[in-house]
Amino acid sequence: MDAAHKADADAIIIRSAEPEDAARISAHLGQPGVFEGLLQMPDAPVASRLEYLQKMESNACRLVAMAGDEVAGCAGLHVQSATLRRMHVRGLGLSVSPQWQGRGVGQRLLARALDWADNWAGVLRVELYVHADNDRAIALYRKMGFVEEGRHTAFGLKNGRYVDCLSMARLHPNPPGL
Repeated sequence: MDAAHKADADAIIIRSAEPEDAARISAHLGQPGVFEGLLQMPDAPVASRLEYLQKMESNACRLVAMAGDEVAGCAGLHVQSATLRRMHVRGLGLSVSPQWQGRGVGQRLLARALDWADNWAGVLRVELYVHADNDRAIALYRKMGFVEEGRHTAFGLKNGRYVDCLSMARLHPNPPGL
């Protein structure tokens, strides 16, 4: 990453996503270069995601990376199952706008989310799915301690063809003790 891009990424503010951010987050999720990797649909109305994005989840971490009033990216760690036996697990969602990709925004969002998981929320395991052709994301996840656990053939439809995805997970590197 060149110095100009790094300076731009350093100016990004990462903060908790608030209900009033819902329309901007929805627009971010629906833009070309983002929706394809998230199983979102092209041309979906912004309003189609508003109800979900406005909900507050007490056991989740939802972050936005803001470049002024623009959502440059977002990350979420969400409860995967309401059963007590899986409350130590969160599922990761991460997206970065095309113009911010490759500038450190995704790494900053992921580091912040993992800090929340490791140091504040008692999360032992973080899981994710990533398209097998998303080399940049896979490299970031590996760099941050995620390992591949499986491959899902024909997981989703993308640009008129079925694509595989990888399931990856990261266990807390130093689980809390007494």
